Amino acid sequence: MQYTRLGTSGLTVSRIALGCMSFGDGSRGMSWALDADAAEPLFRQALDLGITFWDTANVYGLGSSERIVGEAIRKYTRRESIVLATKLFNRMGDGPGESGTSRRAVMEQIDASLTRLGTDYVDLYQVHRFDPNTPIEETMEALHDVVKAGKVRYIGASSMWAWQFAKMQGAARANGWTPFVSMQDQYSLIMREEEREMFPLLANEGVSSIPWSPLAAGVTARPWGQKSTARGTANPDTDPNGRPLWIPEDEAVVGAIERIAQARGVSMAQIALAWVLHNPVVAAPIVGATKEHHLADAVAALDVVLSDEEVTALEAGYVQRQPTYFN
Repeated sequence: MQYTRLGTSGLTVSRIALGCMSFGDGSRGMSWALDADAAEPLFRQALDLGITFWDTANVYGLGSSERIVGEAIRKYTRRESIVLATKLFNRMGDGPGESGTSRRAVMEQIDASLTRLGTDYVDLYQVHRFDPNTPIEETMEALHDVVKAGKVRYIGASSMWAWQFAKMQGAARANGWTPFVSMQDQYSLIMREEEREMFPLLANEGVSSIPWSPLAAGVTARPWGQKSTARGTANPDTDPNGRPLWIPEDEAVVGAIERIAQARGVSMAQIALAWVLHNPVVAAPIVGATKEHHLADAVAALDVVLSDEEVTALEAGYVQRQPTYFN
């Protein structure tokens, strides 16, 4: 395993992150999620491979992912050995503090997450989405306060426009509050819109990208049109706003991945993930595993060094599109 720091902070993380949305009780339509018993081999494998950066969210399985992750830490490792990340924003109930990023929500949701995780602190607390209904200063000061209270070590953001991230980061810096050290954004060979504005901003701010869906829900990990997993079959082809997650032109990109993987004698997942890791602003792609080969492929990708010619071939077929999952 390789390790790196998140941005210019002192927080060291494994270069592959374990995405824990794969674990839960099936709530919120995630029928493919693994319960605690089914997830045990994956937690053990992650530890054997040196994957110590684990990412979850309060909304995954309506809290059941956090409970499973917390139980796994207590059963299979030490809290001190894991860099634990979770998030808030999405609706957990009908109360005024059960969604969004208001001061009340930040204070309520961090305590609820800590209870489910069975820990006194999380290493990385992330704004899951930009909240248009709460003043930026209110959110950033509340996040700073939970850091100062010792409940959170570092803070990050996820899936928002570059101008939104810039305003939040600017408010923190202007007021002497805790700034973001990471951006969890959607980035893969068939979703590269972050390269236009967000990645240059992150480089300038000394913030790392920890991409989610680096294999585009498996689309870049297998021949075009093939959906061989329960999750792939269950997933829609659009985001909640009706924007397409992939388009017909992506077949050319997937074909390039397949050809390079065959020439090298490695899996398509290794090639696609090696390309994501190739970007200098990327610290640790988040890999949601439901089978043991998912993590094995992810770690093997760290040793794949793509040539300039291969990078050019992989990028040649990309077609600009509307980013997905933004508010």
